[in-house]
Amino acid sequence: MSEESLFEGEEHPHLLLVDDDATFTRVMARAMSRRGLRVSVAGSADEGLRLARDDLPDYAVVDLKMDGDSGLVLLPKLLELDAEMRVVILTGYSSIATAVEAIKRGACNYLCKPADADDVLTALLSEHADLDSLVPENPMSVDRLQWEHIQRVLAEHDGNISATARALGMHRRTLQRKLQKRPVRR
Repeated sequence: MSEESLFEGEEHPHLLLVDDDATFTRVMARAMSRRGLRVSVAGSADEGLRLARDDLPDYAVVDLKMDGDSGLVLLPKLLELDAEMRVVILTGYSSIATAVEAIKRGACNYLCKPADADDVLTALLSEHADLDSLVPENPMSVDRLQWEHIQRVLAEHDGNISATARALGMHRRTLQRKLQKRPVRR
């Protein structure tokens, strides 16, 4: 993708990245800055809305699942600020239902993680969402999604199994058995 021709006529358009994965936002912000965008980063929907009110973005990439409000809650609030804003919903938990809901609520596109900067730019700049590609051909299995979710909650609780079990509403021994198993294939 030619970086010079992407934003002809626009002087450093503003991109808002809203995702609670700090590593992802750091890497994506750097990549998007190299492609001529001025990037703001928020770690939550509330912070993203605050940043958008202070400095209206031309584009936004919003994670679907975050602590607090989801990307689907933030999406219409961003579009209230500017109906022309191009918003892409990004998720590691893709489903046809959430893809359709995101498009209904005004997202210009919906991407499944992992996505690189070129994927995001293509999604932001495309005229219409490609409904056939919204959900990957081989989405994660339910078992793999459960394993990924357990790992995320475990990390949020700094490896504390008892706190993780409480957060998941599961008995501690059940969680320990699940953690002893190898990761399920995607």
